[in-house]
Amino acid sequence: MQLRPDQLARHLEGDLAPVYVVTGDEPLQHAEAADAIRAAARERGYTAREVFEAGGDFDWGRLGESADSLSLFADRRLVDLRLPTGKPGQEGAAVLVAWAERPPDDTILLVSGPKLDKSSRNTKWYKALDRVGATLAVWPVDTGRLGAWVQRRMRARGLEPTPDAVALLSARVEGNLLAASQEIEKLLLLDGPGPVDAERVAAAVADSARWSVFDLCDAVLGGDAGRVARIVAGLRGEGTAPPIILWAVHRELSQLAAIAARCAAGQSAPAAVKATGVWDRRQPLVRGALARFDAAGWRQLVAGCAHLERLAKGLARGSFWDELLELLLAAAGGSMPALAPRRVVSDAG
Repeated sequence: MQLRPDQLARHLEGDLAPVYVVTGDEPLQHAEAADAIRAAARERGYTAREVFEAGGDFDWGRLGESADSLSLFADRRLVDLRLPTGKPGQEGAAVLVAWAERPPDDTILLVSGPKLDKSSRNTKWYKALDRVGATLAVWPVDTGRLGAWVQRRMRARGLEPTPDAVALLSARVEGNLLAASQEIEKLLLLDGPGPVDAERVAAAVADSARWSVFDLCDAVLGGDAGRVARIVAGLRGEGTAPPIILWAVHRELSQLAAIAARCAAGQSAPAAVKATGVWDRRQPLVRGALARFDAAGWRQLVAGCAHLERLAKGLARGSFWDELLELLLAAAGGSMPALAPRRVVSDAG
């Protein structure tokens, strides 16, 4: 019986299977699935536990002997078998098939290992265990589903995140679910359950950082080039992750481009600013910055963020921090970076 990770909790509410196989290379989901099975077993009275690490020199006879001797003990028990390579070999495969054909009474076998390829899933031992028990393969969460995963995780811990908070945290962890879980626990520890906005996420991620990405955006809007340079240097020195900075800068520049487009279509600046959801206290800053470029100019600066993202990922040549500063000084001063058009064109090609 094959299970998805999101089906495991409900399955464990019912009768437990005599065998579970958990495989995959995503560490958080793998560990949590195995832990959930162990916890469910303990709650049902499987209080004894025997652990086997089936490395290259493992004596598979020990597992066979364990199967034969477990009935001598009064306690139910969990046999925790680790397969570091995911391949039990000929001898191990025979032992696992024998176990599946006659599972010991009052015993649960938990087999855990790395991701298995198609040929491994078609082996006799794997099919035998799947037939008598439950198999569960965990996979990394792709970029398109990461935001939904982060949101579910936060809500499960009593947090109520805004969409911007989810987006910022997702950008911060870059697909690392273990890191995401740790950041969520940090948020819970710092302020407890309840609403979470982007500022709260940024503050928790930055920890005791002197500057924040919101200070940086305000300096750009205010046209304070000296402060922009100081904050960029501070963020760099404090090791702030580029995705956090890019998220905030891209959001700010995109909002300005959208407002400028509304103005070009005939809407007044105050009405356009309000329509795009700018906070009341920031509206004067945004209206002051708006006059520096037309809609095309702001769009060109937004396009520069795509180049910065490639720099941050090592997909383009150059210094992320130097070119970030160049872009932000241009946005603050009302003049385009001299090399921005060439960069955008060459990267796209």
